[in-house]
Formats: sequence, C-alpha cells, structure tokens
Amino acid sequence: MSSESRTTTDHAEIKKWVEARGGQPATVKGTTSGGQAGVLRIDFPGYGTGDEKLEPISWDEFFQKFDENQLAFLYQDTTSGGQESRFCKFVSRATAEAKAHGKKR
Repeated sequence: MSSESRTTTDHAEIKKWVEARGGQPATVKGTTSGGQAGVLRIDFPGYGTGDEKLEPISWDEFFQKFDENQLAFLYQDTTSGGQESRFCKFVSRATAEAKAHGKKR
C-alpha cells in the first residue's frame, strides 16, 4: 500500500477500490440528460459529500459514462499517515497518459 496516487481505467480495479471503502457510484442530481448519468462522483455515505446532492447509479451506468467521457480514475490507497484513503477524482485519459509518459499537458 502506498500514499502515492495511482491512475487506472480498469473497471474491476475501480469497483474493488470503491466498494472496499463503502463507496458507491453516483451522479450529481440535476446533471442527468435524456435518462443518462450526468456528472460522475463516488459517494462515501457517512463521510460527507459537501453541498452536492448525489443520486446513486448502477455500475453499468457509471462505467458507460466513464468510458464515453474518456475518463481515468485517480486514487490513493493510503494516506501519508498510513490510514485507508478515500481520495479519488476523475481525470481525462489523455492527461493521465501524458503524466504516465512524463509529459506535461
């Protein structure tokens, strides 16, 4: 386990990481269009999600939107203090690939 962040597009790896921390896929209410998920988030019930109102969605819906938008999942396994981390965010795949190859974008 490392406090460094990692990036992946692997659906199974993302789902495993999220569920191991009690999280679930969600979309921000009011951002759906035509019955499709809108802005993606990971909801960790009990850990506060700020002022945003989140609506749970299925993993299938989540990954459909994730792939359509060419996103990558940036996450951290543990904090610098060794605690389990819930830090994650979505970045563009192009940005993630550029970073992996040592290029700035």
